[in-house]
This record gives sequence, C-alpha cells and structure tokens, in this order.
Amino acid sequence: MNAIETTKLTKYYGKSRGIVDVDMTVMEGEIFGFIGPNGAGKSTTIRTLLGLIYPTSGSATIFGKDVIKRGPEIRQEVGYLPSEVFYYDDMRAIDLLRYSASFYNRSTKAIEKRIRYLADLLDLDLKKKIDDLSYGNKKKVGIIQGLAHEPKLIILDEPTGGLDPLIQQQFFNLLKEENDKGATILFSSHILGEVQKLCDRVAIIKEGTIIEVEQIKTLLENSTKRFKLETVSAPDAAAFDIGGVSDLAVAGHAVSFLYRGHINDVTQMLAKLDLADLLVEEPDLEEIFMHYYQKGDGR
Repeated sequence: MNAIETTKLTKYYGKSRGIVDVDMTVMEGEIFGFIGPNGAGKSTTIRTLLGLIYPTSGSATIFGKDVIKRGPEIRQEVGYLPSEVFYYDDMRAIDLLRYSASFYNRSTKAIEKRIRYLADLLDLDLKKKIDDLSYGNKKKVGIIQGLAHEPKLIILDEPTGGLDPLIQQQFFNLLKEENDKGATILFSSHILGEVQKLCDRVAIIKEGTIIEVEQIKTLLENSTKRFKLETVSAPDAAAFDIGGVSDLAVAGHAVSFLYRGHINDVTQMLAKLDLADLLVEEPDLEEIFMHYYQKGDGR
C-alpha cells in the first residue's frame, strides 16, 4: 500500500492557481522529498492532504483512505509540522504538548515519556511559556508536537527554519530513527541540500505542477554546481567553452558559471588557469529548474 497517493489533485483560490493536476505517490516506509521555490505549491499540496483545505478537483489518499471522507481517522496516524508555528502564548510548552497529545488515542504515560525524550534530545526547556521561547525553540515545540504520538506518516513543511546547525543534525538523526522504525516521511523544503541528506526520492514542483520525480542518486549524479572564481589576469571567455558549462559571466578577473557534468572535466579546465580564488556552491532551486529541468514546454 502507498502511504500517499494523489490523482490530478488541483486547488484554485478563486482564479488564482494553487496546484494543478498533481500526481504523486509516496511509498510506505520511504523518506520522500518535496522541493520547489516559495510559492510553488508545496504547502497547498500538504494542506490539501491534511484536509485543512478542500481540493477544487482530483483526489488524494493516505494509507488508502480518502483524505476528505476519512480525515479524522487519518489524522490519528499523521504527524505534521507546518512551516510557521503559532501557539497559545501564555501556556507552558509542556502544558501545550500535553493538551495536543490528548487528541490522540495513545497512552498518556507513553506520550509523556516520549515528550520528555524528545525535549531532552532537542534541548528544549518544557517549563518555559511559549511567549518566552525564541523562534527556534518554538519550532522545537512543533517538532515534538508532530512526533509525540509516534505517527505512521510524518509530514514536514520547511521544518528546519530557526534551528541551529547542531539541532538540525539532531533532528535529521531523529527522522532517520523514526524511518528505521517504519515511519513514512514527506519532507518539503526549498533547500536542496537538506533533501539530499535524507530522502530516497524527490518530487520537483514549480508553479503548481510537478515537473519531475527523481531518485536522489540520479539527482546527485546529474547535479548542477555554481562556480565562482577570480583569476590573476583577465581570462578569455573561450577558456570556459566546454560541455556542461552554462550561464557564463566574465567581468574583468571575475568569472561565474553553472556546470553540469563530470567533475574531472571541469577541474582539468580550471587547472589551466592561474586562479586567485575559487568557490563551488550549490545553485538555488530556480537555477536548477532553469538549467537542469528545463523542458520544451517552457517549465
């Protein structure tokens, strides 16, 4: 059985596009990445899956159950972390987590133990009021809230905002543990590097439409990198005329380009230059869409 399955899932807000004909399958037990720039339709898809908004057309199921007809039943098995978390400011973190946990058919003792375990792992002071917590610590409350009942499906929408690097790594380790125990994870992000660390497959969404579903291994093998370099003397643009180079910009001694291909080819080309500085970085998703997933229909 698939954990998530959508068929031509479409949502319009009046005349404004949300998502259009989204077909997506997440297999039970996998960590599935869902990436795209802000405004691409990631949150709309997730909110529709959770029954928080109704689709204009199409359908979606979670563990074979229709998300509209059997929403309350489904939500007993789903943990959700939204991109922005809003809580009752005067409540202590522990009281809020106990309150939210009471909605699930789980042992009170087991959930209390689980909350304490997660709080220790993420270094969260449960006695503090929500209003006294930083943005990052409020996000930790959201993580604990989403995982306290040990859901079969974990849906994360831009989950790492506000988390420092050490806590991010703890969080990634925690997700791997939950996956090892059998949980399916839908990880939505606009940060490609996060998805690469965790996911088995990834769906790329742009302008409300899924334009590609790839194995992460394939994505990495064909990944595009942004090269920025400075040469001792002004270079000839022809020196960068090798297969895989695009978006080339030469301004005096500064050069920038995107490269997709075998890394040995580009390093051999660079070895012929007298370099003063070199930076290789991951391009943003818009650059990947433009230069890696560009299709004849203009997407």
